[in-house]
Amino acid sequence: MDFINPLANEYCAQFSNSTPSFLRDMYEATLASHPHAHLQSSWTQGGFLAFLSQIMAPKRILEIGTFTGFSTLCLVEGLTSEGEMHTIELRAQDAQTAKNNFTKLAPNKNITLHQGDAKEILPPLNGPWDMVFIDADKTSYIDYYTIVLPQLNKNGIIIVDNVLFHGDVLQDTVTGKSAKAIQAFNEYVANDTSTQQVMLTVRDGLTLIRKK
Repeated sequence: MDFINPLANEYCAQFSNSTPSFLRDMYEATLASHPHAHLQSSWTQGGFLAFLSQIMAPKRILEIGTFTGFSTLCLVEGLTSEGEMHTIELRAQDAQTAKNNFTKLAPNKNITLHQGDAKEILPPLNGPWDMVFIDADKTSYIDYYTIVLPQLNKNGIIIVDNVLFHGDVLQDTVTGKSAKAIQAFNEYVANDTSTQQVMLTVRDGLTLIRKK
């Protein structure tokens, strides 16, 4: 779901070309057939992830929330030849769809998909991580952040999606479990003196976080 005016999003997409064009069919297939298609990163947001990855040339990437794999395939665009990508998806059906997409569209990339509860899967996964993308259940964002931050490389970044949560966090009184969780997460990160962060109005809001 987009927070920014849809016309602005369409205009930005018209003047952006960083999203890998070979992902168009799988991207459109998810939009057309998945009952929760709004969970997929937008086309331009995918390009933003690919752009950052290509700049950073990460060796190790972690994603929490695979969905059908579009954001994963954007993130691995800059992955080094010896690098590895770990991505976690709770739902078995989406995990299988993502695996099929990886096999078809990125057979030469080292992608490991973990299916299950991220809070159980994350602790045994050792860092360091060069890039982390958090886009899963909003009520667990603080948990994910506190687990992965110590494992983040000195020059690594954490990217967090949906930090504006459809604009709900802009209301005088924030209501709804997920919106309240996002507001609590935003405040938690803002008060973390060990990190530096910038919040961007891309789609539904992205926050980039790095260690000071």
